[in-house]
Amino acid sequence: MRAPALVLLLPVLLCGCGSLQRLSEVGRPPSMTPSGDPTQEPTYRPMTMPMPAPQVAVPQANALWRSGSRAFFKDQRAALVGDIVTVLVNITDNADLKNNTAANRNSSEGMGVPNLFGLETTIPRVFAGAVASNLVTASSNNGNTGTAELKRNETVALRLAGVITQVLPNGNLVVAARQEVRVNSELRDLQVTGVIRPQDIASDNTVRHDRMAEARIAYGGRGQLTDVQTPRWGQQVMDILLPF
Repeated sequence: MRAPALVLLLPVLLCGCGSLQRLSEVGRPPSMTPSGDPTQEPTYRPMTMPMPAPQVAVPQANALWRSGSRAFFKDQRAALVGDIVTVLVNITDNADLKNNTAANRNSSEGMGVPNLFGLETTIPRVFAGAVASNLVTASSNNGNTGTAELKRNETVALRLAGVITQVLPNGNLVVAARQEVRVNSELRDLQVTGVIRPQDIASDNTVRHDRMAEARIAYGGRGQLTDVQTPRWGQQVMDILLPF
C-alpha cells in the first residue's frame, strides 16, 4: 500500500519542486547567483532584428573623413561585445480609466388570425382555449448595467550596469543587465535586456530605458517577505483549474 501512495504523491512533489530550493534555504538568507557570462545561461537566445541593406564605404582620396564613421576620434563609450554600459530605468505610469454602460430594451410581438376563409372557427377546436385573433403574443425585457474603474500608479527607478552581448549588423547593440541585492533574508533581482543605438549612449556611458528597443525590465525577488505575499503553489494551481 505504500508504493501506490508514493506514486500518487510523486506528482505533488514534482509540482512543488520549486519549494525544494526554498526548503534548502531555511535558516539562512537566499543564495545569490554567481556573476557570469549572460550568453552562457540556459535561457539565453541570440537576437535577430531587421537589418538595412549593406552599403560599401568608398574611400575618398586626401580625405580625413571616412563614410560611415560617427566621429573623428574614438571615445570610451561602450561599443564592442563585453563592454559595460549603464542602463537608467525611470518608469512613471499613471492610469485612470472609468467606463459606465447602461442598456435597456423592451419589445413585444403579437399575431392573430381574425378571419381565414372561415377556418378561424376550427382553431379553438384544434387548440383548446385558443383565440384566433390572438394566437401568438411575445414580449421581452432586457437590461444591462456595467461599471468598470481602473486606477494604476507605478514608479520604478533603477540604475544598473549591463554587458553588450551582441553587435548587430547595422551597428545596434544588444545589452543584458542583471543585478542582485540581498538585504537580510530578502533577495532582489533586477534584469534589463534590449537593443540600443550607439548614438543614444551618453558621454558618461549611460543609456535611458526609453531609448531601448525590445526592452524587457524585470524587478522582483525572493525571500521570506516574498513568500508571505505570494500564494502557495497549490492555491495557484486551483485558481487555474477551477472554473468557478
